[in-house]
Amino acid sequence: MKKISVLDRILLLFTGLLAAYQISFGINELNPLPTWSYTVGFGVLLVAGLLLIILGFEGLESQAVVIVSTLIPLSISLGLVAEHLPQYKYPYLVFAVLGFAAIAITRYTAENKTATIVLAVTHGIAGSLITFLPIILSIQGKVPAGYFLVGVAGALIGVGGLLLAFLKAGKPILSQKLILTVLPLLLLLMTTAFVFGFSFN
Repeated sequence: MKKISVLDRILLLFTGLLAAYQISFGINELNPLPTWSYTVGFGVLLVAGLLLIILGFEGLESQAVVIVSTLIPLSISLGLVAEHLPQYKYPYLVFAVLGFAAIAITRYTAENKTATIVLAVTHGIAGSLITFLPIILSIQGKVPAGYFLVGVAGALIGVGGLLLAFLKAGKPILSQKLILTVLPLLLLLMTTAFVFGFSFN
């Protein structure tokens, strides 16, 4: 396992600060479900960044970290659906709860292959929503053009999630060293895109 560097910790610190800013100042005048969903998503991102600073990349070996981290895309995608597609908020809430439960159960009871498939499918659906919904809304003119940055962040979170999922399954798409080298920068870019994108909402 690659040792975490000072630069990695600095990048993760800035990621945490941006997540904390988004929780404190970037979520305003929304209904309860999207407010709570965004708060949980960025709150988990903040905690995950702090844990990586403290524990190093060894923290990624924990099944609990993998499970809790899935709350980031699930919560943020739920917030987007609740805010922009309110007619689908309850069906998607059911999907998010069941998806999270399935990931938690298969992480401890199923073979690596099954657990990876469940994680990849759940991450894929949530990541696709975060990626494409803001971009489509921007193209349609229903939100300011800068809101497409939320979609960029969704693409980054999808890439990061899949890289970590296959790494955890022992079938990495890229080398472990390369994935862990780019992960802190990927998290910072993702969080920056979220903060700037949501500022246009």
